[in-house]
Amino acid sequence: MAADEKAWRRLWSDYNTFYEVRIPDNVSTQTWQRILDSTSPIFCRLAVIDDEIVGFSTSALHASTWTISPVCYLEDLFVALKFRGRGCGRLLIEDLVDRAKSKGWSRLYWHTRLNNPARALYDKFVGADDFVRYRISLD
Repeated sequence: MAADEKAWRRLWSDYNTFYEVRIPDNVSTQTWQRILDSTSPIFCRLAVIDDEIVGFSTSALHASTWTISPVCYLEDLFVALKFRGRGCGRLLIEDLVDRAKSKGWSRLYWHTRLNNPARALYDKFVGADDFVRYRISLD
């Protein structure tokens, strides 16, 4: 997977552009290192078409005060624009659902912007709940 860094970084950059954020290079480097570290709770799954990496999901496995088994947070999901509509996003989510079931995780969750067009896909898996997110940035 180390050889996939260049393709991941290209998609990562496009993902951050989509969300109108700039992640510092040292944070992106640390994220990639965590992805490669088998002891890290952060992991990445790739979507590949004809030997080209066209999308990814990045998730973090964590403990929960509401469950005994781990919870999976799907933090990032992205498919390159020219490959959208081919089922890559659906397959990335299905992959996580399958992994969660096979590994005994208790929950898979994610959040997105209210106006994200990908919600049409997300709603096929589960409806949005009524929770509101609060975030204090400390860095």
